[in-house]
Amino acid sequence: QVQLVESGGGLVQAGDSLRLSCAASGRILASYAMGWFRQAPGKEREFVAVSNWRGDRVDYADSVKGRFTVSRDHARNSIHLQMDSLKPEDTAVYYCAADLSKHVLVPSRRVDEYNTWGRGTQVTVSS
Repeated sequence: QVQLVESGGGLVQAGDSLRLSCAASGRILASYAMGWFRQAPGKEREFVAVSNWRGDRVDYADSVKGRFTVSRDHARNSIHLQMDSLKPEDTAVYYCAADLSKHVLVPSRRVDEYNTWGRGTQVTVSS
């Protein structure tokens, strides 16, 4: 059984940076799309950034474009999210996800396309 474990969240001030990591165990995920989603209190889970298996097709939400960078580390069976210039509106629980049902060239933004999820890591940005 595949497990995804996120790490790297925390409490920071506006303008600071954080680097989230997601380590996978139980299966090699190098052939599958993976990504990051987030959920703020009272809101639905939303797309943040995704990457195909090769890392040459990535997609970002408009709200994070230019500030966040997603990267794959196949040697460590993991995915990272570098978050710079953080804003209070970035406050949320961040979830790592993988689509293990199919191989795609273009990763999806849809939450329901991802069938494996981590438990999340809290990111809080104070103003």
